[in-house]
Amino acid sequence: MSGGFDLRDEPWIPVRLLTGESVRLGLRQLFMQAHEIEDLELPVPPAAAGLMRILAAITARVAVDGDDRLDDPDIAGNVDDWLGLRLRALRADRFDPEVVDRYFDKDVPSGRFDLFDVERPFLQDRRLRTECVDPKGAPNPSGVNKLVMGRPTGINGAVLFGHFTDTAPVPVPAAEAAWHLIAQLYFGPSGQCTPRRITEDRTGSGDAAPLRKSVSYFPWGRDLFTSLILAVPRPQGEELGEDEDVCPWEGEPLDPLKPLTSMTWPGRMLTGRFRHAVLLVPSSDGRQVTDAYITWSTHAPPPVVRDPYQILDRRKDGEFQPREADGARALWRDLDALLLKDDRQDARRPPVFGALPRTLLPTLRVRAYGFDQDGQQKDSVWFASTTPRVLTWLEENDGEMAHHIKRCHGSAEEVGDRLDFAAKVAWKIATDRNVDPSPKAKAKFDRRKPGPWASAALTRFWPKAETEFWQLTKPERRTDQPLEPFVHAALSALDEAIGPSSRADIRVARARHRARSMLLALLSPKAG
Repeated sequence: MSGGFDLRDEPWIPVRLLTGESVRLGLRQLFMQAHEIEDLELPVPPAAAGLMRILAAITARVAVDGDDRLDDPDIAGNVDDWLGLRLRALRADRFDPEVVDRYFDKDVPSGRFDLFDVERPFLQDRRLRTECVDPKGAPNPSGVNKLVMGRPTGINGAVLFGHFTDTAPVPVPAAEAAWHLIAQLYFGPSGQCTPRRITEDRTGSGDAAPLRKSVSYFPWGRDLFTSLILAVPRPQGEELGEDEDVCPWEGEPLDPLKPLTSMTWPGRMLTGRFRHAVLLVPSSDGRQVTDAYITWSTHAPPPVVRDPYQILDRRKDGEFQPREADGARALWRDLDALLLKDDRQDARRPPVFGALPRTLLPTLRVRAYGFDQDGQQKDSVWFASTTPRVLTWLEENDGEMAHHIKRCHGSAEEVGDRLDFAAKVAWKIATDRNVDPSPKAKAKFDRRKPGPWASAALTRFWPKAETEFWQLTKPERRTDQPLEPFVHAALSALDEAIGPSSRADIRVARARHRARSMLLALLSPKAG
């Protein structure tokens, strides 16, 4: 190999500047110009979710006021002191170039940000070249298609974003390989993987990555500098270890056969929970990745730590779990869980949304990155979404509006559930001549044969509901009762799903009438 790929200075992170220009920057320039950057433009949302955690960990090292750093555990021990330091760091309006250079050139050992470094490639394990071998001892890589999310692997892999095969793998540019490296470490699958021979056993299964099938939420400022400072989580009082806090590129490689090092704040909790090990195989000139090893990194029990960017939902057993990503669910339906305090609902908002600077709230949006997956191998769809400037409605800043948002969302969900049920009943009435279509007859439908109307109606309803929702958030409507506009949106969606009434037969007409009556019943006094 004639050269490496140094992520400090190679242009690999797509961003949009405040001028509107789209460029790619290395890590150094990203921090140097963070105050000039409007947004990240990384086209792989799971990679962006992981990258934001990496950037937040680095931000904690380079955001300073004098000799005080945001990752100082002594300052973080007092919440007011830490919040004061964060406010002073924000007022600087940019990262100190000398501190940024010192971190990348002196604080971190040489080569640690090189994607293809011989000894310590960035976020990789060079030991895989000799440990991922076949029974005869020959190298047994996983293939570049296994690295790139969205490419099919194996015989039955689904084609999502291009036609690729394992028999003729297409190399991936080094910059894009870095994106997918990050995505694999944060969102990789569980189950069978390339075997890794460390002891006499050749184990070939692993655990799911720490963010698998999840969605992450970040406060989003008017420039990347603000977004990064606000992405640094403050300690939440968890049982964190007292060891030195190191990120993978700062410390020594972990022993895959030993217990995990205790969680520390903020670096290890953001970048030290990986369950996969990866090694990229570069082309001769170091500009592409031609192959990759992907396997397990540890079988030790995963650390129990609160991710600062996830909503937790209460399960039926009373415990909480991260809200799962749903590609069909719009971000506004999560808004009340982000605005309301934890002690008033069955959802806990991400800790990073607590104690945001009050003066910035009118300028802050919410950015979400999610990956709709199952727990093992199936990847459905990834997404990124951004709200308008909504964080001025945090409960501690505007309680009346926060609870109005909750009522609006609750009403939309109630109407959506009723629409789903009514459309299924309507299909049963329209297609089964043995069903009594009269309004007082008990409504039933076959759950195994729900018909197409419910899915079609909901597909049309939720975009209409979103339009109504944002209308209801206008200041003059904060005291409105939100149920009626959602019911009318549902009636419109139902009619569109069933089709024109002028071309319907008598049973379809009766089915439509029955379903509409079920929706309108929500507006009657008895419905409450």
